[in-house]
Amino acid sequence: MDRNELYAIGDVARRTGLSVSAVRYYGDAGVVTPAASTPAGHRLYDVSAIARLELVRTLRELDAGLDEIRRVLAGEATLAELAATHLALLERQEARLRSRRAVLSAILRQGSTAEQVTLMHRLVGMSDEERDRLIDEFWAEVSAGWDPPERMVEWWRAARPELPDHPTAAQLEAWIELAELVRDAEVRQAVRSELHEVCTTGAGPLMTSSPMLDALEEGAAIGQPVMDAAREQVPPDSPRGREIADRWMEWLTGIFATPDSPGIPDTPEFRIQAADQMLKGAQWDRTPPEQEGPYDRYLELVAMVNDAPPEQFPYEWLAAALRASAPTEVTDSRC
Repeated sequence: MDRNELYAIGDVARRTGLSVSAVRYYGDAGVVTPAASTPAGHRLYDVSAIARLELVRTLRELDAGLDEIRRVLAGEATLAELAATHLALLERQEARLRSRRAVLSAILRQGSTAEQVTLMHRLVGMSDEERDRLIDEFWAEVSAGWDPPERMVEWWRAARPELPDHPTAAQLEAWIELAELVRDAEVRQAVRSELHEVCTTGAGPLMTSSPMLDALEEGAAIGQPVMDAAREQVPPDSPRGREIADRWMEWLTGIFATPDSPGIPDTPEFRIQAADQMLKGAQWDRTPPEQEGPYDRYLELVAMVNDAPPEQFPYEWLAAALRASAPTEVTDSRC
C-alpha cells in the first residue's frame, strides 16, 4: 500500500477484515479516527490508520475492551501489560471452567441431589488449609479408639492430596470423590476396621512391631538405589548391580535376626530363591488384584489428585542382579 494514499471505508473494511459499520463505530468512538474525509463527508483512512484498525481487530478477538485498546494506541499501556492482564483473567476463567466441569461430571456420574451439588461446588473451592484439615480429621477418627503404631499413622497421613495451583478437571473430579469419601462416616469406620484388622491379626503384630518397622524403613532406603539403577539401565551383572544385590541380601537376611540368632544365611541358593520371589512380585504387579477396600480407593484417588502414579518397583531387574551375583554352579531352582 502507498503510505501517502488515502483509502475509502469500504476498501479499509476489506483490508482489515472488519465490517464497514465496525470501522465507522471505532471512528465514532475515537479509537481509530479517519485521516481525512471527502467534500461529501466520506471517510478516508491512511496506511497508519489501517494498521491500527488491524491491531484493534486482533485485540478485540482477545476480548480487550475499548478503554484498554485506547490506552495501548495512545501509548499509555504496552501490549505486554495488556497481555499480562488478559492472561491472568483467562487463567481465572479456566480455573472456574475446570471447577464447573468437575462438578458437572460428578453430577452425571452420581446422579447427585441439589444438596450434593452445593457441597461439591464448595469442595472444589476449598483452600489448601481446608483440604489439609479435612484429611487430618479423617485420620484422627480412623486412628481413634485403638492404638496403632505412631509410625504407621505417620505413613498413612503422609499420603495426602495436594492440588496444584492449576489443577486439571480430572484432578478436581478425583478430589471431589476423595473429599466425599473421607467425609463419609461409614467409610471412616470401614477404614478403621480394615487397618485395625491388618495391624492386630495374623502377622499384623509382627509386621507392625518396632523392629519390623525399622527394617521396612531400611528396606525402602535400599530399594531406592534399585529403582535408580533400573531407570538408568545399569546392567544387572555390572559391579554396581553386584553392589546393590549385596546390599539387598544383607538387608533381607537380617530382617529376622536377633541377638540369639544371626538370621538367614546369605547363600547362593538363597539368592536364587530371592530372585524367584522377585519374579513373582513382577507377575503380581502385572496382574494385581482388584482394589476393593475404601483405603485402597483412598490411595488411588490421592495419586490421581496429585497426578503422581506410584512408580513400579523393578522386580525383574533386581532378580537379574541377584542371579548374576550368585555363583554359576548353583542349580537354578526353576529347573
